[in-house]
Amino acid sequence: MRRSFTIIFSLMAALSLLLSACAPQAAKQAPASEAAAPAAGQPAAQAPAASEEGALPEVDPGKVTGNVITAGSSTVYPLSEAVVALFKSEGYTGDVTIDSIGSGAGIERFCVSGETDIANSSRAIKESEIEACKAIGRTPIEFRVGTDAIAIVVNPENNFLTDLSMEDLAKIFSDQVQTWADVNPAWPAEPIKRYAPGTDSGTYDYFIEEVMVPAYGDDENAARAAFQKAANLQQSEDDNVLVQGVEGDKYAIGFFGFAYFQENRNRLKAVSLDGIEPNAETAESGTYPLARPLYIYSDARIMREKPQVAAFINFYLTRVNDVIEEVGYFPASDEALNAARQAWLDAQ
Repeated sequence: MRRSFTIIFSLMAALSLLLSACAPQAAKQAPASEAAAPAAGQPAAQAPAASEEGALPEVDPGKVTGNVITAGSSTVYPLSEAVVALFKSEGYTGDVTIDSIGSGAGIERFCVSGETDIANSSRAIKESEIEACKAIGRTPIEFRVGTDAIAIVVNPENNFLTDLSMEDLAKIFSDQVQTWADVNPAWPAEPIKRYAPGTDSGTYDYFIEEVMVPAYGDDENAARAAFQKAANLQQSEDDNVLVQGVEGDKYAIGFFGFAYFQENRNRLKAVSLDGIEPNAETAESGTYPLARPLYIYSDARIMREKPQVAAFINFYLTRVNDVIEEVGYFPASDEALNAARQAWLDAQ
């Protein structure tokens, strides 16, 4: 009996030692098992979201394959061109097509014919254009990429015009006046030569809405008619044509994106509006009367089916501020850029 008790005791002691040895190992393994298996009803583990507000996943341009097709605003064109150059310098070997055809034409190519991956625009997309996009199965996503100011420019030899009121600016680009003296008797009785973007341009639309429409009691049809009937009016989608026109005539006046004035400031003179000059501070603050946002548009399905489009837009939104001031535009606010980056994340 005594021997049986001894054997039982020995077995219990051995079992106790075995359990003690196994317990720490089980405790160490438990957290790993919990991490590997998500709780019931929970999705599988995904890549962690960006911890900083407005941060997007890093893009390696050298690993991006496939081409990207864009078209639209002549104003956005030099900004997109600069971003593409940066994209290529960091390893991208594909092609990004950028057609400068005006905001309206670019959005039409994106929303009607569906030929492009991205539409560049110097104005917000219209409801009618959104409906056109939906008709071909696209839902445009808006990405704010910067800020522009429309520059009002005259010939450097113009010695009588340095500042304009918005009312006089509307009068100058209308059929109400023929000569400078018709606007102000102290100015020369010389015909006004007018140079402006074409009707497909977002710059044209913006000018009509911000300058002409208020002068015509918010009657857009009357405002557009007065503009189009003005004497000595030359319009072009090519801003370089406008630059050359104003440069070649002492009594000319024109308008286009500020970047083109920056490129040609030795050939032209900018006119202030209501005493405010166009520059980075007045554009960002909104005190300059003709400051405006710049956009690119795409679609979530396009971005999923063509990863190179998503990668390019990601790179654009991440690096645009590295080049925007060199181009001659002004950065969008942090709030606007973060909203654009969030729109990118939501599209994934």
